[in-house]
Amino acid sequence: MRWTVLRQIAISCVLAAMALAGSARTRPHYGGTLRVEIEGDPWQRPGGLARRLVLDGLTRMEADGLAHPALAIDWKSDNDGHRWQFHLRPGVRFSDGSAMTSINVVASLGNACADHCPWTTIYAVGSSVVFTSDSPMPNLPELLAGDEFLIALTIASNGSTPDGVVGTGPFKVTGFANSVLTLAANENCWLGRPFADAVEITVHRTIRDQWLDLSVGRTDLVEVPAEQMRQAQQQRLTVIASPPVTLLALTVADTGPLANPLLRAAIALAIDRGALYNVIFQKQGEVTASLLPDRLTGYAFLFPTERDLAKAQQLRGGLAPPALTLAAESGAAMQLAAQRIALNLREAGFNVQVVNASATQHADLTLRRIALESNQPQAALESILRTVGETARAPEPTTQSLYEAEREELDRKAIIPLLYLPCAIAVSGRVRDLRLGPDGTPDLASSSIEDAP
Repeated sequence: MRWTVLRQIAISCVLAAMALAGSARTRPHYGGTLRVEIEGDPWQRPGGLARRLVLDGLTRMEADGLAHPALAIDWKSDNDGHRWQFHLRPGVRFSDGSAMTSINVVASLGNACADHCPWTTIYAVGSSVVFTSDSPMPNLPELLAGDEFLIALTIASNGSTPDGVVGTGPFKVTGFANSVLTLAANENCWLGRPFADAVEITVHRTIRDQWLDLSVGRTDLVEVPAEQMRQAQQQRLTVIASPPVTLLALTVADTGPLANPLLRAAIALAIDRGALYNVIFQKQGEVTASLLPDRLTGYAFLFPTERDLAKAQQLRGGLAPPALTLAAESGAAMQLAAQRIALNLREAGFNVQVVNASATQHADLTLRRIALESNQPQAALESILRTVGETARAPEPTTQSLYEAEREELDRKAIIPLLYLPCAIAVSGRVRDLRLGPDGTPDLASSSIEDAP
């Protein structure tokens, strides 16, 4: 009996020790440097990785699809949504020590969107910011959480212009040399200090080089394009993927050669979405002819995705528009997708030349990726349309009204949805607690490094 009791005590001690060891391994550590490699520009809009590490918005989106307090602690609307007042969080400072004021916020937001803002006027009232508009702004709190409206310091407290990007976020810029952007933890961040001491972002690295560096331990986080997710899994990379949150769409000029709506309708019918999905993007994401994913609305199936080449040729009729330019963002998959779309359009009788988006400002057709920055459908639709330069009428908060607003926009054929794609990254074994935000951006501020001191 005595030995049985002693053995049970010994087993309990071993299990407790194992539990403590496991807890120590999984408990977040402060310290260390997160090493990241990317293909593009860390400050690009939207979606530049450094932007949400250094900058905050008045609000922020969370998984519930609602706007939550960030640099604003609360807000209210008056006059049927024509006027909004946001009260700023007290005591917040930019990473250079300058106090965040309502004047700073107004200056930053004015620079962000100039004359294309969702509001008509913006002004400071004490420690609050007031937005007014000639039309209702029911989605303003959700819109202000978007990448476009993150708050940056424009004029320091001494009246000088900051040398670089200065924000209130969890990290601050400390240098850029040899293609490496260095960020240090912002010890006085209003949201609390991040776990990592620093983040190093190496820019303009090819996907092949990123994956090689990850495999030999030279980096901790790399990009995984949607079309290469299957390959990354076959190479046994630890992949973290979002739901489909990036809309691949073709925007169509409604002036010049394509002012005729029948030609735009013919283009929409001539595109083979299935080939893009199966061949170019390796069956990742989902085919769509809707601006919003089905998980947000439940009605995406009402927009047909099938190609109808005969109907496209019929709509074009005897019209022979001049040669059209199709611009595509950089990247192998985007260029291949553009070539595939050009082939589809040639089969329908259009003469199309593919060019790089950086080489032209006035393309007839543009293939682009659009981030889904909100899980709130009305705000998401407005944000998408704003991204492509369309004026969005704010629908009533009902599914029927949302559908009618989207149908009205799609009938114009100025934007043609093609696919919804996931965002994905691959991480090293050192990284702990890494999550992707609602828009697929990695939340590095909440991540820790296992072997940090």
